[in-house]
Amino acid sequence: MNRHVLDTWLIREPLRLAAIVLLCVTRWRVEGRPPDARKYVVIAAPHTSNWDFVFGLAASFVFRMRVFWLGKHTLFRWPFGGIMRWLGGISVHRGRAHLLPRQCIQAFHEHDRLVLAIPPEGTRGAARAWKMGFHTIAKGAGVPIALGYIDYRRRVAGLGPLMTPTEDIESDMAKLREFYAGVTGKYPEKACEPRAVPED
Repeated sequence: MNRHVLDTWLIREPLRLAAIVLLCVTRWRVEGRPPDARKYVVIAAPHTSNWDFVFGLAASFVFRMRVFWLGKHTLFRWPFGGIMRWLGGISVHRGRAHLLPRQCIQAFHEHDRLVLAIPPEGTRGAARAWKMGFHTIAKGAGVPIALGYIDYRRRVAGLGPLMTPTEDIESDMAKLREFYAGVTGKYPEKACEPRAVPED
């Protein structure tokens, strides 16, 4: 993984302060706390707006979480590509997305600590179901899934409990539907409830 912006204390604490100020000014808050685990996948849902990234990143700074995240390759073009990687971004090219789960699983095996955030809807636009890469990666790497959320109705970015992925995907998705039932995206009409669609 690339070097992360939070690796340096002199940068980490000012960024945390800036994130707290941003959330106060916008009347947002964080709730929950980072899991007591060294490695896990974070669900970032619902994902209906570019603002999700801003509030989600701010929450990670407040929590002092060294989070890596998957983003569309166009986000990493010059002149912002270096900054995006420094903030924990990992470029994903849609045409090569099928290779990503295996690479992420390998990364979990190679690192003592790793937190990887994945928006399961895979797009800010309307999606018919969640992509199951987050589940495939967590199960393949033997790590739990943290239920992250950005709720625009309550103006809260937070972390829920850990969930251990199982072979019973429908049962796992039922638990996720129950948890996210009360979470509202910025554009609710673009959000979809947690329902599985197999990866191509």
